[in-house]
Amino acid sequence: MTQIPIPVQSFDEAAAAQAARGHHHGHHHDHSHSHTHGAIDPSIATSERGLWAVKWSLVGLLMTASLQGVVFWLSGSVALLADLIHNIGDALTALPLGVAFVIGRRQPTERFAYGYGRMEDLAGLAVVAVVLISAIITAYESIERFYHPQPLHHLGALAAAAGIGFVGNEVVALFRMRIGREINSAALVADGQHAMADGLVSLAVLCSAVGVALGYAWADPVIGLVITGVLLKIVWESGQTIFTRLLDGVEPDVIETIYHAAEHGMQPDAIQGVRARWLGHRLYVELDLLLPGDCSIQEGQALAATVRGQLEEHIPYLGHAAIRVKCR
Repeated sequence: MTQIPIPVQSFDEAAAAQAARGHHHGHHHDHSHSHTHGAIDPSIATSERGLWAVKWSLVGLLMTASLQGVVFWLSGSVALLADLIHNIGDALTALPLGVAFVIGRRQPTERFAYGYGRMEDLAGLAVVAVVLISAIITAYESIERFYHPQPLHHLGALAAAAGIGFVGNEVVALFRMRIGREINSAALVADGQHAMADGLVSLAVLCSAVGVALGYAWADPVIGLVITGVLLKIVWESGQTIFTRLLDGVEPDVIETIYHAAEHGMQPDAIQGVRARWLGHRLYVELDLLLPGDCSIQEGQALAATVRGQLEEHIPYLGHAAIRVKCR
């Protein structure tokens, strides 16, 4: 079996060459994305408009959390504390993105030949850890309130804080969804839908305030525990995503996208192996192609160039593609 040496070209170099040729692709493939705390979807992170939306969403959520923090200090509501932590967790989703763009853009070195993209995953792990610790503290405080009830103060302000949390999340949701549709980002639209659902969590705090006002002191810790359950669900789902990436795991739909892109213009049985892993929000791909024994070096190089072009078209967050062509 003969292996044809194929020059490997990085995504950035290929994109520059493609732009110089003035070539534009007419296909667009959309995939559904799930929202996780501590990770920014790569299709957002590779779009300047998407980055802008994420940054301003961060500002909006931090303003909401700040106002809620003031009311929590006045009222002492553990339900509001839980919602406050929930909103802060949403805001901290942008932290890995900031880390990626501050540290991840450093040039590779001899020691770190693949660069510093992994810092994004480590930052995401830190976000998940903070949310987990906060959820445990909130659960403890909620259970403590069952055994040692404390009167809540400023119930009107507490209800107002619930309204602020609802409005803040809904504004962020509509903003994300509008920009997501504008740039055709399913991930950003999904993030907007998630924020819209988060607004309902804030409304639960309003139920707590109403319950306490009617004389049901247990309403506040019960709502606190309910929101704590939401936080633990976030920790579980986000932790799975972060640890999968740290262990070089890749989502099945990403592998399917790679196969789909490589199959354009060639026989499916020619694809002998696909390997991929994430480094931050960039995907690194290794692809083995097996051609008939009479293939020439020029044919192999032309095929590799075609496959690379298809990968760049279908995977906008491609970081590097190593394509090996072998002859039977």
